[in-house]
Amino acid sequence: MLNAMTLYNSIGRDYNHTRQPDERIVERLIELLNLPVGSIIADIGAGTGNYSNALAERGYRVMAIEPSRVMQSQRRDCPGVSWLTAAAENIPLPDNAVDGAIVMLALHHFNNVDLGIREITRITKNNVVIFAFEPDLVGNFWLSDYFPYFIDDTPAKIPSTSELALKLYQNGDREVEILPFLLPPDLEDRFAASGWCRPEIYLDARVRNGISTFAKMPLEEIADGLKQLSADIESGVWLRRYGHLLQLKNYDAGYRIIFTRSNQ
Repeated sequence: MLNAMTLYNSIGRDYNHTRQPDERIVERLIELLNLPVGSIIADIGAGTGNYSNALAERGYRVMAIEPSRVMQSQRRDCPGVSWLTAAAENIPLPDNAVDGAIVMLALHHFNNVDLGIREITRITKNNVVIFAFEPDLVGNFWLSDYFPYFIDDTPAKIPSTSELALKLYQNGDREVEILPFLLPPDLEDRFAASGWCRPEIYLDARVRNGISTFAKMPLEEIADGLKQLSADIESGVWLRRYGHLLQLKNYDAGYRIIFTRSNQ
């Protein structure tokens, strides 16, 4: 079992090959942060800083908070982005130090979600936006048919989005809402379900290296799953089973945006 830091370092080496910010996600973040240009945004679990840079390029000042130096070593320096080596559970900043905060698919890397949420709300004056996924829906996505470890790993690691919303509410005088994020077929950020209509991307080791569950998955399961997936793509079995997805303009794979609005 990999601890959080070892996992960060494991997936960090090739992260920038496939985990590029998607402009549609960036636009949603800016809309829900609802803060003027020039505001200070904390990116908690910033990874290599792709979303930090995207926000800075829109005129925000961003504090990228990331515990893994392997992830940080791949960052592209960007004006407007400063870096702080710290975990979400212990952020060395005073209360209300930033105007807003984002968490981009990082909750499952937290060692303690409750403490992490408490720290994030403590340092943030206004809005918090968390891009996460509904753990109970992981098994509905076809990838788990080939790699059952996705089901075994995910639900035990993070709370449901409704539980997460309650934690956010309990940690501050903030209204909390949950919105679905439907995946387009051409998503630039290749996280776990990004290939919902492009099964061939999972045969690329670079894509798998950017997905944390693959870093923890037993090597035998990866090999077996890849063999079966490759065979099913070549034989047309995947198309017969899941080809209906190709008719969709977007897909609900269980990704959700939980966001708060300060009442102050």
